[in-house]
Amino acid sequence: MKKEFIVAKIEASTDGSPYIYVSFKDPNEYLKAGDKQMNPFGSNVMAFNSPEDLMKNLPKAMSNISNMFGGGAVGDAPTFKVTMKEYDDLKIKVGDKVVIDIQRYEQNDT
Repeated sequence: MKKEFIVAKIEASTDGSPYIYVSFKDPNEYLKAGDKQMNPFGSNVMAFNSPEDLMKNLPKAMSNISNMFGGGAVGDAPTFKVTMKEYDDLKIKVGDKVVIDIQRYEQNDT
């Protein structure tokens, strides 16, 4: 199954581990009000557009953890946990269109 998404949010792990959470939205839900981009996660969520932006704002994000939990619920948006290396290799930013391909893994236990 292949499905197109828009990168909606990129966040640092709140527990200080070296992971990034990348959340996606359906393109039809992401763009509203005549192609005007809206923040689908509320005003308390800190989004990052690049690894440099993430590292620059990490202290602020860590000091504001309670606000991140308060109003930034993702809901049913698919979210992937990736390492900093994987994120850097992907070279994606908020607003990019991506295609997610899901395939069933079949394992023969003989």
